[in-house]
Amino acid sequence: MRTETPWSTLPARDHLLAGVGGAAGAPVLDVVVPVYNEEKDLEPCVLRLHDHLARTFPYAFRITVADNASTDRTPEVAERLARSLPGVRSFRLEEKGRGRALRTVWTHSDAPVLAYMDVDLSTDLNALLPLVAPLISGHSDLAIGSRLARSSRVVRGTKREFISRAYNIILRSSLSARFSDAQCGFKAIRREVAQRLLPMVEDTGWFFDTEMLVLAERAGLRIHEVPVDWVDDPDSTVHIVRTATEDLKGVWRVGRALAVGALPLDRLARPFGDDPRDRGIGGVPGGLARQLVGFCVVGALSTLFYLALYSLFRLGAGPQLANGAALLVSAVANTAANRRLTFGVRGRGGAVRHQAQGLVVFAIGLALTAGSLAALGAASGSPSHTTELAVLIAANLAATVLRFLLFRAWVFPDRDRGNPAHIPAPPTAETIHDLRDAR
Repeated sequence: MRTETPWSTLPARDHLLAGVGGAAGAPVLDVVVPVYNEEKDLEPCVLRLHDHLARTFPYAFRITVADNASTDRTPEVAERLARSLPGVRSFRLEEKGRGRALRTVWTHSDAPVLAYMDVDLSTDLNALLPLVAPLISGHSDLAIGSRLARSSRVVRGTKREFISRAYNIILRSSLSARFSDAQCGFKAIRREVAQRLLPMVEDTGWFFDTEMLVLAERAGLRIHEVPVDWVDDPDSTVHIVRTATEDLKGVWRVGRALAVGALPLDRLARPFGDDPRDRGIGGVPGGLARQLVGFCVVGALSTLFYLALYSLFRLGAGPQLANGAALLVSAVANTAANRRLTFGVRGRGGAVRHQAQGLVVFAIGLALTAGSLAALGAASGSPSHTTELAVLIAANLAATVLRFLLFRAWVFPDRDRGNPAHIPAPPTAETIHDLRDAR
């Protein structure tokens, strides 16, 4: 299911108020159990999960059985459980795919924290509260159970252990993933993050988890990892070869999309600082320090690139022509790098306009450097190559300061800068009191 997501950034994470939910309200946690032909394991799974949550979870909860196109008695078992247990519901999909089931249920859920686990309950349920606690507190955006953490205790065969670790190595080397376990069937996400993130996830099968985590990590969202105790299900029906093939196709697709900047990950950005005092500070340019650092790094690399090109072009051309060609090539690369790395603009939208504006900035830099070379030639006649480089470095430093100001104010302006409407007001005591009375 694809929906359009708003262009504004995500709001700051808030701690869920104590007492939210309850019998008359929405649950705090919605645990989804995706199933396909699990008539034998479904009932003991839901009974055990429901008992565990009723005994240990301090908030209101719901268990949703997401049946994706089962052909056995699984739908009947799910309906019977929904009728007999409070806080249990069933959801039927007519198409297969774990990712499709999760996206559909999570998209329609009214719970602020969404989770899922496999029907075999291979993961020890004692990890469930540590999994969702950082999301309830507002500390993290997503949480995953990890079988590869040092303190995890795992019982499984050599083949599955090898496949899991090999897949982790592939993700780290190809997509620069830093999370440790993409495929453990034990994850949670805040609802407002899911509403923005899920429409960007294309996969509807087993790669859904990996794609979701990679995009979240690249967008700068906070992923919390929980070491788990995990026992392999010897009766698992997962087709390892077919799943591995689809996963590798997914890695290639996501890697290509990230390389060309085709994903609008800026929609997942969080404001810096979730403390209400941070949100109330006015007149402070957002991200200025980070942008300065990024611009300086890109500028230093661009200068080295420019000087190398100038030295190369100078072998067969005069100083003015070599300077113009080197500055043009390095300016295009500099604009592209600053667009993505310094100012966080992703996707192809506006790329041509940004390059055109960057060329105007380039023309100003060209005038500064060309004027410096002309003044040097008029003053000394035939300056040495070392002197030319020194003058160009000084001229480029002046052009760099002007370039940053023009980039920030004209080429890549922050449309929310100076607009206090986008800063959520801190909750007052009266607001909290009214919310509790409403419940």
